[in-house]
Amino acid sequence: MIQFIEGKVVPILIQVGENKMLVAVRNGIALTLPFTITGSLFLIVANLPIPGWAEFLGPAANKLSAPVAVTFGAIGLISAIGISYNLAKEYQLNALTCSAVAMVVFLLAQLNENYQLNVDNLGAAGLFSAIILAIATVQIMRFFVVRNIVIKLPDGVPPAVAQSFVSLIPAAAIITLVWLVRVMLNFDINSFFTWLVSPLVSGLGSLPGMLVLIFLISLLWCCGIHGDNILSGITSPIFLKYIAENTQAYLNHQPIPHITADGFYIVFMCLGGTGATLGLVLAMLRSRSKMYKSVGKLSLPSAIFCINEPVIFGCPIVFNPLLMIPFTLTPMILCTATYSLMYFDIIGRPVLQIPWTMPPIFAAWFVTGGNIPAVIWSVCTIVISALVYLPFFKIAERRQMEKEAAAQDAENASTTVSDSAL
Repeated sequence: MIQFIEGKVVPILIQVGENKMLVAVRNGIALTLPFTITGSLFLIVANLPIPGWAEFLGPAANKLSAPVAVTFGAIGLISAIGISYNLAKEYQLNALTCSAVAMVVFLLAQLNENYQLNVDNLGAAGLFSAIILAIATVQIMRFFVVRNIVIKLPDGVPPAVAQSFVSLIPAAAIITLVWLVRVMLNFDINSFFTWLVSPLVSGLGSLPGMLVLIFLISLLWCCGIHGDNILSGITSPIFLKYIAENTQAYLNHQPIPHITADGFYIVFMCLGGTGATLGLVLAMLRSRSKMYKSVGKLSLPSAIFCINEPVIFGCPIVFNPLLMIPFTLTPMILCTATYSLMYFDIIGRPVLQIPWTMPPIFAAWFVTGGNIPAVIWSVCTIVISALVYLPFFKIAERRQMEKEAAAQDAENASTTVSDSAL
């Protein structure tokens, strides 16, 4: 089974994850993080779950919330710039020029029926059109540059001026194309692209879709491959769109629409890192095996900040059939339970974007906007993680102790022989 997965399934997933366009999407989406996290900080201060806090702030609450509208309200535009910039670098094109053209193309696509800019589409509503238009812009620019369909000036012309003329024909071509589609044909590009990816969006917004995703991520990690990075080019835009819409609803004191928004997986399924390995680390700290106890001590500091490569490769979990089971099973159990609790509004849903390295419990408080039931559940997830890993770890521990005992016996025998010789 492991040989089949390693030989047939994993290469396909790796090929998907290493696709230049998906890598550019992943890296381009990452450009939004400083803005959304900063906006979330302002939103936290404006909505602290302290009795009387809203009355204390008064009109200042709206002023504190102003950066939220700008940061979350521009993630589509920022993504278009970031994705086109990264993809242009992959193709060794002028990244700054490509990102500037992509920005103009994206803005042109967001015109309304009166040919005025629809600012509502600059945020989460325009995220998918930003991705596709950014990729299309770079591909068209590349088409013209590779075939040398550009204006070249003499060598003595300053490089900045020369580059402007090089990009003139391809930029004019893509801008004209989008103008024809959006203005002349009155075709809603943004709505079309949103409809196009709606099956994937719906899938990752459901419990079955999340379980499949977690299984694939765990499968890749068990083969020694960073599963989160491989699949993030596909999942990040969707989770970012969800959290932006949740944040807007939270800001307007409306019901939170999405469960699987950014933070759902990281905060409640990645305790100590992918596979919820914090429970395994805690078990190793109390192990009677010298090896496991040492690995536990070395892994704990990074596990607190959701980094678990020391566990995955030091325990190891990679290609370890015994520990691969709880590594996959634990986050799937936590996903099912967390999704159910959020579905029935027993705990709060993600409303703010936070750094993925934030420690458990604290992360639950911040990501849900100070929801105490979510914090209590975060503590429970650590306990559940430990309980799921424990029986499997005990088997692994017993095997390891037998090896250590055999090694100790061999060492003692060697010492006895040496003493006898003397």
